[in-house]
Amino acid sequence: MSRVGKKPILIPEGVDVKAEGQKITVKGPKGELFRDISHEIRTEKKEKMISVLPLPPKTKKTKALWGLTRTLIANMIEGVTKGYEKKMAIEGIGYKAQLEEKNLVIKIGFTHPVKIEAPEGIIFSVEKNIITISGINKELVGQISAKIRKIRPPEPYKGKGIRYFDEIVKRKLGKKAVTATGR
Repeated sequence: MSRVGKKPILIPEGVDVKAEGQKITVKGPKGELFRDISHEIRTEKKEKMISVLPLPPKTKKTKALWGLTRTLIANMIEGVTKGYEKKMAIEGIGYKAQLEEKNLVIKIGFTHPVKIEAPEGIIFSVEKNIITISGINKELVGQISAKIRKIRPPEPYKGKGIRYFDEIVKRKLGKKAVTATGR
């Protein structure tokens, strides 16, 4: 049995959740999100709570989808009320980011600047060497931040590159340090 799937989801004040067949719609103060759920899962709405239930027969896949679906719906509710945000830091001499209209332009040591267009519902902001990606869809915020990090991941010798703000980059010793110790 799924421990996550058993927990009912509380619907906060100001949020409207509609479950029509296999489609979930969540409206809140920050926006509106849609998601299709698996045909092996059903939802029940009672007053200010929504429950996710598996349909028989309970297979291993159904149990996995049960917890996943509950988490996805809870993330949608949190997204339309609070929103999500990821911060990234750029380290390196001459590396910088700037905004052009809604798009992000990163100059990171290539012969050309890398331009990333903001998809619907994503907002970029840049302050010194910190990029902030925010939006109501947790999946999209994480996907865009991973795409930005992939442009130039942090390297282990000097730590140059793009990293998540709370990410710790393990540094390696260079050649000089290794030869000085006599290895």
